[in-house]
Order: sequence, then C-alpha cells, then structure tokens
Amino acid sequence: MKKMKKITDGKLFWLIISFLISFSVWVYITTVETKSDTKVLRNVQVVLVGEDTLLDNYDLVVTGLDTTNVSITVSGPRWIVNGLDSSDVIAQVDVSRLSMPSYTPANSATLPYNIVFPSGVDTRNLTIERKSQESVIVEVSKMDEITVPVGGNFLGEVSEEYRKDTPIFDPAVITVRGPKKYLVNVDHAYVEYGEAGMVYSGTFTDGNARVVLMDSSNKPCENTEYLTLSADTVSVTLPVLAQKVVPIAITPQYSSGATEENTRITYEPETLKLAGDSAVLDEINQIQLDIVDMSTFGTSTTLKYTIRLPNGIRNISGITEATVTIEIQGVETKMFEVDQFVWTGVRDDVEVVVETEKLPVLLRGPSKFLNNLTPNNIRVEADLSELMDTMGNHTVEVKVSVPGNNRIGPVKIDGEPTYTVYIQLKQKEANS
Repeated sequence: MKKMKKITDGKLFWLIISFLISFSVWVYITTVETKSDTKVLRNVQVVLVGEDTLLDNYDLVVTGLDTTNVSITVSGPRWIVNGLDSSDVIAQVDVSRLSMPSYTPANSATLPYNIVFPSGVDTRNLTIERKSQESVIVEVSKMDEITVPVGGNFLGEVSEEYRKDTPIFDPAVITVRGPKKYLVNVDHAYVEYGEAGMVYSGTFTDGNARVVLMDSSNKPCENTEYLTLSADTVSVTLPVLAQKVVPIAITPQYSSGATEENTRITYEPETLKLAGDSAVLDEINQIQLDIVDMSTFGTSTTLKYTIRLPNGIRNISGITEATVTIEIQGVETKMFEVDQFVWTGVRDDVEVVVETEKLPVLLRGPSKFLNNLTPNNIRVEADLSELMDTMGNHTVEVKVSVPGNNRIGPVKIDGEPTYTVYIQLKQKEANS
C-alpha cells in the first residue's frame, strides 16, 4: 500500500497521466471534431426584408410567394453541422430589389435568397451543397384605395306594435386601402348588431359593431390581412318606431241646407298606418286634410288631397293621395235672378248707381222650399261705408241670404268664390 502511494505521489506518474489526457483530446479533435459531415435542413422559413422600402418609395406590396419554405443541404465540421436546426436558419429574400426601374409592378419576379445562420455559428467552414430551389418567385401589387358603403343586419326582433326604421351607420362609408388585386373583390362593408332572440321596443344603439368586408355575392372577402380600413368598427343606431292606424278626415263648414245629418262624406283611403316616436304618435288621432266650406259646390263634389304628415312621422301605408267624396242628400239647387239690392252705410250725399241689372243666384235646399221661393224672397246686400270717400266704379262683394229660412242658402257658381255686383258711386248735387 505504501509502495502504491509512493508511485502516485511521484512527478513521473502525473506527467504520464497529463500526456495521456492531452493525447486523447488531440485524437478526438483530429478524428471527430474536424471530420466533415453533411446534413439536410428541411422547412427552412423564407423571410422577406426590404418591404418597408418597397412600400414607402414605390407604393408596392408583396402579395404572394411561390413557397414559404425551402430545404438546403449543409456540409462542414461535424461539431458545427450537428448543432444546426431548421428553425434556427432562415432563407432571406431582399424584396427592395424589386424597386429597380426594370421591374414592372403587378407582375411576378424571381429573386435569389441568402441563407442566414444563427449568430455565433462559424460559417467559414460551412458549405451549402444543395438547395431545393435556387430562387423564390415573388408577386407584388400596386397599392390603391376605395370607398365602400356600410350596411348590416339586425339580429334582434321588435314587438308587434313597433317596427324597425332605416338604420344609421356612423361612418356611413369606409375607405379600404391595399393591393389592387384584393380591392377588386371588395363590394361593401357589413356589420351585425343587436342580440339574436332579444325583443326590442325602443331605439337600439351599438357603438362598436365590427366591420367585415364583403364581395358582391355577400360573402366575406379573402386575403383581408393585406387590407387596412379607415375604421374597423362603426356605430349603429336603429330607430324602433311605434305604429298606429289613424283615420283621414276633413272639417266641414255646414251651410246652405247642408247639415251633419244630411251630409255623407266618404274617404279613400279611410285610414293610414303611421310609424314614429311614440310620444309624437300618441298625439295624432286623425290626419286632417282640409276645412271645407259646404257652400262651394252644389249637391256633391269630389276632392283630392296630397297627404301631409308631421315631421318625423312615417307613412307606412305608402299612400300619398286621398280622395274625399261629399254628397248632400235631400236637397236640390235652383237658379234665381235678383234685381233688387240692399245697400247699407251710404251717406245722404252719395248716390249708388247699380250697373248689374240682374244677379244670377244659385240656391240650395229642400225642393219643397225652393219651389215656393221667388226672387223677391232673396236678400242681396252689402255695406258700402268704407267706399264713401271714393267716388267712381266699384266691384262689390255682396251677401246672399233667404230671410226666415235657414234651410236654404247660396252656393258658389262654377267655383266662383263670391257673389259680386258692379256699382258706381256719385256725389249728389246740392239743392239749388
């Protein structure tokens, strides 16, 4: 035991051990680490550089590659090659080279790629023996922009006494920017709003409805990752309006034998279906067309009106014109010629000369009264007090009545609004 300890404590022993270790390391390096090896790296990712230069200087963008990965065969020292992995290596394509004057936009170009190894790898003794392809085909498109309208679909429902109005989108249009080849498929922007299965009875608002680009077939556009939008969301306001059916009406002014009992009024249409804010709609009980003077026609007339509604009220019926037929039953009309006139308000020094010899007067009323009537029973009068300081010719509006019989009265002739008489006012000569 003492002899063995004496050997290990000697310098010669440790010199021999050191030599053997050094020799082993030298053998390993010369026979293993410096030995050449070959490795195939598959699915090396193709990475583009220079895209910003392409866009900023030439308004071009890459829209396609013929491949997104390549395979390469690498040879070199075993200790380096064995440490390589496909995920650590990239195939780098510099697309800024497409900005050369010889390149025509919107075409494809073939560009070489450079293999970039991880940082720290000694590439001096590495050799790329083979590539699955020597270059990459790059497709580039010119950038452009278009403006498209915004539309959408309401997913909810409204209760029966309400109806949906036209939705309001803000913004109403969206600007889409991107490669021309993808813009040609964009037709409109589409949003969905409201919750399916929910029933709404008031104005609905969604301030953050997501925009989806759609083609002309109402299908979502593809390749939207290449497109940028002026707004990714829009605000939607959907007025939900109350509904109400209201009658159409006129206000008759009864006279000349026309009364509520003997007057028949019919309407076409009789009612309108309206929609609007419930607070406004609650105040509308009928659509008033006109105030009709019953002395403006004989025994019947047909009137047509354009239907006008208060601001903010919708005409759901879609009927814009109403026809009103008025019939006065149990009455007739008869023409009389009156030659006697009554003037009031005349000064003693003024003479009234009547130039109208006979005034045609059309009266309406029950036949039993009309048949017993004579011109002498008809009173035609006018107040001339305002004309006393104006001598000369005048056209005077006169009032026609049948004293003592309110069942008979005048009606207008051929639509003329009034009865008139032509007179002349003269200053009387002073007595000599």
